[in-house]
Amino acid sequence: MIALFDLDGTLTDPKAGITRSVQYALERLGRPVPEADALTWMIGPPLIAGFTELLGGPEDAPEAVRLYRERFSDVGLFENEVYAGIPALLARLRDEGVRLFVATSKPHVYARRIVEHFGLAPFFREIYGSELDNRNTDKRDLIRHILAQEGFDPAGAVMIGDRKHDAVGARTNGLAAIGVTWGYGSRQELQEAGVTCLVDDPGALDAPIRDLTAATPLRAAGA
Repeated sequence: MIALFDLDGTLTDPKAGITRSVQYALERLGRPVPEADALTWMIGPPLIAGFTELLGGPEDAPEAVRLYRERFSDVGLFENEVYAGIPALLARLRDEGVRLFVATSKPHVYARRIVEHFGLAPFFREIYGSELDNRNTDKRDLIRHILAQEGFDPAGAVMIGDRKHDAVGARTNGLAAIGVTWGYGSRQELQEAGVTCLVDDPGALDAPIRDLTAATPLRAAGA
């Protein structure tokens, strides 16, 4: 049984750190700075894609990402909080023998620091994220990379996330997808992306994860 968890909007609520870092980048670029609530759509998608859309084109997007990280890497990544019920959920799943992984578009160097800072690292076999040069920011590429590294059968695995990118990445690679509604994607977004089911509370995730991962044996030795 394998479960891949998105980070932002699924395990933790990163609104303050992400939106403040986006505002910082825009201010440094001399661009208009929206209120935080108008920037929550930036939570989840690849950062380079988000800035490209926000700035109306790709020209300044790499510099915006650099400025964003200037603040985020020291301050923003800890302006964050774990959703209620997540540690207890992860403990239950681990104790039931589910192999847990983080699969986030956030660079893994930041993801690891966040997961460790909030005491979640012991629950996970590995923490996977993108590279600082934007490789594996697309969830399709990231999950493909995870499958190559871990060697498990995607038919016995599930991706849990709050945005369409999680569902699309999962389905492209043969995994089931569970959409969670406490993050930043709408129910409609998740349903249109093809999630198998929607879950409204971390305490209700156990059953669908078990149901979607228990049927297929793993390929990898020692799994």
